[in-house]
Amino acid sequence: MEQYDQLYRLYETADTETLRAYQEFVDLFPPLRTRVALDRWENVREELDEQKAAIAEEFPATGETYAEIAARLTREEAFTALDLYAKYGRSVNVLVLDVDETLRSAGDTDNEIPRETLYLLTEFHERGVPIVVCTGQTLENVKGFLIQGLGNEVVSSGSVSIVYESGNGVFTPKHGSETKQLLYEDLDSTVVDMFDAVRGRVLSEAPDSVRHGCHLQGNEFNVTLKPNAEVGSETAVEIIDEALGYLCGLVGEVVVEAVDASVADPAALARTYFARDPEIASVLDDAGLSTDADTDDAPSAVLDVFERIDIGYYEGDAAELVSLELDKSAGVEQAFEVLDIDDPFALVMGDSKSDLRVMEWVAENDAGIAAAPHHASTAVLGHVRNRDDLVYEAGEASSILNVVYGLALLAELGERRS
Repeated sequence: MEQYDQLYRLYETADTETLRAYQEFVDLFPPLRTRVALDRWENVREELDEQKAAIAEEFPATGETYAEIAARLTREEAFTALDLYAKYGRSVNVLVLDVDETLRSAGDTDNEIPRETLYLLTEFHERGVPIVVCTGQTLENVKGFLIQGLGNEVVSSGSVSIVYESGNGVFTPKHGSETKQLLYEDLDSTVVDMFDAVRGRVLSEAPDSVRHGCHLQGNEFNVTLKPNAEVGSETAVEIIDEALGYLCGLVGEVVVEAVDASVADPAALARTYFARDPEIASVLDDAGLSTDADTDDAPSAVLDVFERIDIGYYEGDAAELVSLELDKSAGVEQAFEVLDIDDPFALVMGDSKSDLRVMEWVAENDAGIAAAPHHASTAVLGHVRNRDDLVYEAGEASSILNVVYGLALLAELGERRS
């Protein structure tokens, strides 16, 4: 209880709110060339150093660590970090991060990763913590915004890995022959041919509203319909909802043709199968599309293929066909191998069922913790709340990164004491 008592005293006696404001100013607003701006920055830095020194004097054995915690973490974040340390006894040694609606939010961060989040990621990089960016986006998209936000030096350092298209490929610069691995090349021909057929037909055979309202994202393997409207807008929601129903039906038709089976209504069969996901079921029901086909009597060859694929629904953002054999968890495992992480204890942050699979893999292997935004899918929130309740407001991913930063400081303090 000593650590808890000292944290209580720290946040009772120190003006941590002012301290955090000074630290944020120094970190996020570097000194400019003008004399007035430079003087302001230097004055704030001096005040920050003085307040940290006062905390270090007040807590002789733990002062420097506590000063750093007070300057970066709110009271709630600090105690959450201490709870995690008491529970797990170790710090996070790799970050596994989804991007859209996790690090950034269309409705809350103007679809940009906030500056404070980017700064914290660079801090973890400086501390030697590898970063695995795990997303459904294409490799080129991810490389582009990561280089813009973190800089080419960080992205190309050899300690950043990109699991793209929900696990279809893994890109880890500076790792020789292992730099780019195309995991979809290991799938058998039935699944590969089915994806190729869907990709070739998905726009040419789509209803006019879907064909004109969507574009096909430039994936290497996944088949992803994206709206031509602003992501998350009312128009985008309508487009993607219609695209979902159409995509389910097309997948049913293609699979039945691929295995040469006899099915009266392949589209209805596929919609019924994928409506096991409550979110998909709700969208299909609102559209008046049938989801009551008899899957028990469906040809086993059709069901075998269905069991190897999945339809992803992201409201107002995308409708997507993916392979369950190439999910994010498979990509993350491969990234860990390339990065030579033998004993991972990861922070996994995400909002969708593809992220949930990574979270579940981490939980099953006692290999980390999970966090999610409030607007994450019901299943993701249920998992996260049952584990450590690391749920944050949209656009506030930095709050969780602060907690993990504090966990690292407390773990280092524990190691010094032992």
